[in-house]
Amino acid sequence: MEGWLDWRGGRTWYRIAGDGGRAPLVCLHGGPGSTHHYFAPLERLALERPIVLYDQVGCGQSAAPEDTEWCLALFLEELDALRAHLDLGRVHLLGTSWGGMLALEHALARQDTLWSLTLSSTLASAAEWAVEAKRLRDAIAGTDDEVADEFDARHFYRLGDEPTELRLMRAEKAASVYEAMWGPNEWTITGALDGWDVRPRLPELTLPTLVLRGAHDLSTPAISKTLTDGIPHAREIVFAESSHTPVLEETDRYVDAVRTFLTLVEAR
Repeated sequence: MEGWLDWRGGRTWYRIAGDGGRAPLVCLHGGPGSTHHYFAPLERLALERPIVLYDQVGCGQSAAPEDTEWCLALFLEELDALRAHLDLGRVHLLGTSWGGMLALEHALARQDTLWSLTLSSTLASAAEWAVEAKRLRDAIAGTDDEVADEFDARHFYRLGDEPTELRLMRAEKAASVYEAMWGPNEWTITGALDGWDVRPRLPELTLPTLVLRGAHDLSTPAISKTLTDGIPHAREIVFAESSHTPVLEETDRYVDAVRTFLTLVEAR
């Protein structure tokens, strides 16, 4: 099922795959400014539970008013509005990269409405991310364009020719949203998320939490350790052949890891 949520003068596009009887999984894409496309493999879980995907405001198929003031609160309001529109009760929440930041903020405010939290290739501090991204960038020699291409080849998607999901995402992503929220690149924060840091609040999260990342990820061991050390009882899975998109680089293992985690949470 696909549809639209009209709110705040804009429109949010969403897709629900499956109608299995278990609790829905709501997926928050990265960016800021990317799209839902690379979550396509998670629709394999649709026989078991509804999989809720959407393009965030101003991204992909979702429109935003021209006078939009880009800020974290806008995306949190959109998520609340979408859950209310779809009458979603208690759900599992999965966020990747920027979507993980959004998931953390939503969980800190709405923990009692969640079964679990899956944090995929994400972070708890913008400053920590920028430091680590600059360290990875500085390990690459060449012109700016050469460095950018090699940075992506090492740390975003490592399998060469990009799959359809990434090509669609790149075609529909909103670079203006990325720049307004984050900045010109991963290691330079000039946007609304400058100073974002939830590290002191991580111990407030008492719900089951799974941390996923690739071994060559932008979410480096240090960044992931911040999450697993800070969130009580969080557990981590590292995908040895992956970087920032393990859902596409090691799809079978990634989907199985998410399926197993959600099933175990519900079994408790």
